[in-house]
Amino acid sequence: MLKKRLEIFFIFMIISALTILAYNFYKSYTFKHNPLSQKQRGAIQLKEQDVLKHMQKNFGFAYQFPLIVTDKIPGRLYGLTSYKDGEIKIYLNKKVMQESFPYMLESVIAHEYAHALLFKLGHSTNEKAGHSKEWQKTCQLLGGKDCRQYVNQHEIIMSKMPFK
Repeated sequence: MLKKRLEIFFIFMIISALTILAYNFYKSYTFKHNPLSQKQRGAIQLKEQDVLKHMQKNFGFAYQFPLIVTDKIPGRLYGLTSYKDGEIKIYLNKKVMQESFPYMLESVIAHEYAHALLFKLGHSTNEKAGHSKEWQKTCQLLGGKDCRQYVNQHEIIMSKMPFK
């Protein structure tokens, strides 16, 4: 009798695990193969408007840069700012957005806008100046909450935990 109950319990656990695995696969697949939701696009636009408001307040002008969400950025890079032939573009990595969307909104958009603004003002000519004190101050003035060079993966993981 106990053996039969254990068999039923383990069959139930296997079916539950497979269901969760299939659901997670489906969510990842649909996120990867579809455009961002209207809600996500709206949140990005709102954050961009907030950054532009900070730019206007702190620098006296608001310059909007093309903000492109792409899945072509390799690895775990959250975003990057491109300055090529006088054209400045901001790219956000869609591949990491699914698991870190709040972090992308709170930190990455202002982070990349700080790079773009310094390019626009001609202050970022040295490769090593990418995350200088001037960049940190600019990032903070644009409303960035985490103006560091690299993402703190531990903080992102802990922010998802039900306890803090």
